[in-house]
Amino acid sequence: MGLRERKKQETRSALSWAAIRLIVERGYDQVLVEDIANAAGVSSRTFNNYFSSKAEAVASRHLDRCLRMAQDLRERPAGEPLWEAITQAVVAQLHPGPEVTAHPKPDREAWAAGIRLMVAAPAVQAETLRAGATAEAEIAAAVGERTGTDPRKDIYPRLVAATVLAATNVASQQFVSPGAGPADIGELITDCLRQIAAGLPPPDREGPRTTQL
Repeated sequence: MGLRERKKQETRSALSWAAIRLIVERGYDQVLVEDIANAAGVSSRTFNNYFSSKAEAVASRHLDRCLRMAQDLRERPAGEPLWEAITQAVVAQLHPGPEVTAHPKPDREAWAAGIRLMVAAPAVQAETLRAGATAEAEIAAAVGERTGTDPRKDIYPRLVAATVLAATNVASQQFVSPGAGPADIGELITDCLRQIAAGLPPPDREGPRTTQL
């Protein structure tokens, strides 16, 4: 990636993170495009060059992460088992960038509550669905290349892509659920994908057995 493209990606990431941070702190309806642009150090016109709405700015973070994951999956070693490659590619996208680390770490409970309200906003839900469709198609294409299947004809790569997105969604929901505890998002996603790779066996709830005499 050239310097110009890298700068554009940095601006896009900064705007998306600013949108998320401000909306989580204040609420969706209390944040203007001008607020997001100011927080990212650019003009409102620059914001409009990247996004059509603040909801799209929010959803773009998930989309960009999925697109990077698909690219990373393509670059994983050819002999690596599929679900191991997928897990590594997904977890690799969880490291926060400078646009995140430049700010103090928020209180976990307050942040989780704000995230729950943000993702419940109808505009954010609509943009997230749209971004998810694009992400699923790209992940399916990467899985198809890795498995010698064609997403246009074969159900397998599309099924895998949908399953990966479902796993990341479940992990994210668990991470911000009330009373979830100090779980790490990377550990949650890894556990979700591990269970899928194992065929989702039912958990053992019987506990130790006693011998009848």
